[in-house]
Amino acid sequence: MDRKEYNKSKTYDRQQYHRERYLRLNPNKTRFKIKSDEERKKNRSITEKKHDWKRRGVYDNFNDNYKTLIKIYFSTKYCDNCAIELNTNTKTRKCLDHCHKSGYFRNILCHSCNVKLK
Repeated sequence: MDRKEYNKSKTYDRQQYHRERYLRLNPNKTRFKIKSDEERKKNRSITEKKHDWKRRGVYDNFNDNYKTLIKIYFSTKYCDNCAIELNTNTKTRKCLDHCHKSGYFRNILCHSCNVKLK
């Protein structure tokens, strides 16, 4: 094993050691920053949705109150138009219906209902 391979294999161990040492020495500073994998996935999906909505112009209308839009989006289980259960399939996936000119949010629909409205 040459020196580069050895250093690469030990990098994680050093980082983990220093991270654990910092946690031991500063329990008050890092107590609230540690998150589980579920919290990270949830935050990542919220961030992705906000980025997608910003790109489409929907998020700009909800600058102050975007948390309500996110709660509405993630809590909706059925299409507002046809009342079918929303899944991750192509026809029944969740879509945010909005006005393309003004960017205002209208409903949360399944993909097939959203395509029919266009």
